[in-house]
Amino acid sequence: MSEFDKMLDQQQALLNKMDASVSSEEAEIAKALTFYIDGKVYGLEISNVREILNMSHITKVPGVPDYIKGVINVRSKVVPVINVRKRFGKEEIPYDEKTNIIVVEYKDIAVGIIVDQVLDVLSVTEAVKAEVPSVEKVNANKFIQYILNMPDGIKMVLDVKKLILDNEFILPTDEE
Repeated sequence: MSEFDKMLDQQQALLNKMDASVSSEEAEIAKALTFYIDGKVYGLEISNVREILNMSHITKVPGVPDYIKGVINVRSKVVPVINVRKRFGKEEIPYDEKTNIIVVEYKDIAVGIIVDQVLDVLSVTEAVKAEVPSVEKVNANKFIQYILNMPDGIKMVLDVKKLILDNEFILPTDEE
């Protein structure tokens, strides 16, 4: 074996050792798409996100809860649209050029959710993931899956299942 091959082997061994030294707290366990709602940063696990759309025409549907704004056509599929502000019991604001619809999916149910502005995708590690504190009578709390304690502040990752499945709205119930 040449000196060069020995050096390559040593370098590879060092790289393998460095990879193995990454603790389980630093290893990525998920990715989260972040967005603004009423000045706060929320997120959704990227595994539930199908696509991000610019605001488009929403066809109203009578007889549904007020947080359901109607339906949109996404590649020949009718998708209900939820206004997350309204779902959280917050005041609605006019849509602007930053307003987006994030199409999420839970099992075979696709739903669009209206957000104030899409931000970016973050890595979720055990080091930044925290459980939701049990706070009674906090409306949005029931929709939070977990919290990210990031250096630039707290971000709440929403539970897509709880966000889109509702007893008031006629969607298939989840039997787990």
